[in-house]
Amino acid sequence: MVHEPSSQPRVSWNSNEDDMAPTAGLDPESWSAILAPRLAYFAGVARHEHVTRAAQDMGVPQSTLSRAMVRLEQDLGVALFARKGRTVSLTLAGRTFLSSVERALAEVERAAESVRADADPASGKVAFGFLHTMGSETVPGLIRAFRADHPRVRFQLVQNYGEAMIERLRAGDLDLCLTSPMPDAPDLVARRLDEQRLRLVVPDDHRLAGRRRVRLAEAADETFVTLEPGYGLRRITDDLCAEAGFRPRVAFEGEEAETLRGLVAAGLGVALLPPPAVARPGVVELTVTAPRAVREIGVAWLDGHRDTPPVAAFKRFLLSRRGQLLPE
Repeated sequence: MVHEPSSQPRVSWNSNEDDMAPTAGLDPESWSAILAPRLAYFAGVARHEHVTRAAQDMGVPQSTLSRAMVRLEQDLGVALFARKGRTVSLTLAGRTFLSSVERALAEVERAAESVRADADPASGKVAFGFLHTMGSETVPGLIRAFRADHPRVRFQLVQNYGEAMIERLRAGDLDLCLTSPMPDAPDLVARRLDEQRLRLVVPDDHRLAGRRRVRLAEAADETFVTLEPGYGLRRITDDLCAEAGFRPRVAFEGEEAETLRGLVAAGLGVALLPPPAVARPGVVELTVTAPRAVREIGVAWLDGHRDTPPVAAFKRFLLSRRGQLLPE
C-alpha cells in the first residue's frame, strides 16, 4: 500500500462544525485551539478566491464556510478578505497569514503521512527494544526470519537494560521489547518466550577451571564482576547468590556482558553470564548445578495499546517462537 501525498488539505465536516469548538487537548484560550479548525477552510477560500467554488471543492456547505471565515476574522480582529459578492481577494494581512497557514498545513500533512506510512501493513515500522546480550545473534536472527515473509517492514532497534526499556515502552518510544526478568506490572503484558542458562565464568587459571560443573555456593568467597544495579541480569545474579546462601562481593560493575568477560579473563573476578556468541579465550564457562541458574526471556508491551499491523505481525511471530527464541 503506497500513500501518495495529497496536493491539498482534506476537510471533513459535521453538523457541529458551525460552532467551531476548540480542539480537544489544547488550552481552550490558545490560538491553536481557536484557529486550528478553520485553517484548512481559510486556505481553500484563499486558493479559489471564491466561497462557492471553495465549498464545492472541499465538500463543505457554503454557509458553514462563510460563517467560519467571518468567525476567523472576528477572532483575529483583522480583515483577511476583501469581498465582492461571492468573490474574495486576500488583504495584505490575509496574504501574510496564508503564508504561515500553508506551512502549518503542509507540516500536518507530512506528519499524517509519516504515521500512516509507519502503520502500513507491508512497509510499516516496528520500534523494538532488546537486551544488549541478545544483540549479536538472537535479534538479527529473529529479524531475518520475520523479514522472509515481511521483506519491507522497517525496524527501529533499541538496545538497553530492562528497566530502561520498560520506561521507554511506557513513554511510547517502543512497541515491543525482549527483556529479562519478566516485568510484573498492571500496565504491562509480558509473555515468556524462552529461558537461557547462566554459567559461572572464571579465569582459565582459576582453581575451578578444571571442572565442568559447579555449585554456586562454591564461589561464595570469590570476587564477582557484575552488571550495574538496575540491570535484570544483576538482579538475577543477586537472587541466585542469595539462594546459594551468600551475598556476592562485587569488585567491578559494568554495562556489557562481554566487558565483564574481559575482566574475568584478566583475573579480576568471576561472573554469572549467559553464553557468549563467540567463545572468548582466557575464561572457562562452568555449568551451575545448584541453584538452577537460568533467566527467563520474554516479550513485553503496554497493556491496552492498539498495535499497528506491522507490530501485530511481529508480535505474533515472536509468540510463535516460544521455546525456539535462542540459538542452540
